[in-house]
Amino acid sequence: MAGDRVGRPIVSAPRNAAIEALGGTAEWPLGGKVSVHGNGIGGFVGYNSQWEDVVLGVEFNYAHGNFGGSETDSMSRFFNAGGGYTDSVTYQSVASMKISDMATLRARAGYAWGVFLPYLFGGVALGQADIIRTAHIFGDQVNPNAAPGFTDVPFDLLATDAKNSHLIYGYSGGLGVDVMLISCLFLRAEWEYVRFTDSIDTNVNTVKVGLGYKF
Repeated sequence: MAGDRVGRPIVSAPRNAAIEALGGTAEWPLGGKVSVHGNGIGGFVGYNSQWEDVVLGVEFNYAHGNFGGSETDSMSRFFNAGGGYTDSVTYQSVASMKISDMATLRARAGYAWGVFLPYLFGGVALGQADIIRTAHIFGDQVNPNAAPGFTDVPFDLLATDAKNSHLIYGYSGGLGVDVMLISCLFLRAEWEYVRFTDSIDTNVNTVKVGLGYKF
């Protein structure tokens, strides 16, 4: 899962406006990448047409499970705030995304080779996720020459933005193979890459094994 610059829109206060004007906290390069593992169950339905050994089709796939993760990052900087003050600022960000449902609508192309049907596919993806982003900005303004009581002025700002059951969207692609077993029953093994381009860029790699029935 790729991190996001969490605090850009969500910490708003007069003091933060001054910190932002001087230090540009919204543009600090917070947020990296983190990898987690999850699992789920689902199903698929589709329609195929065959021309000799070439198979073309469309499919709808759905998965329910626990996908996503969280990322924490922080950065500290010092800068001149004017009036003899020096700002010591620490910016901590936390971003998390939990995807409960994913669906892809995709086109696929395969080549029938005996009982095997290797194929490629690509399409669009939709999902439902809980997204939570938190920004915590804190530090001190220090001026050893200021009047007593103003030589060290602390500040502490915290804000959270939560989106529950939020619709996310993106695209998918991958490859797989169907193996005919008996009659119209087949075994499927597949790798799929899904990228959701929302508040938090999220990449989901899935390995699927399942059974299908050909009508």
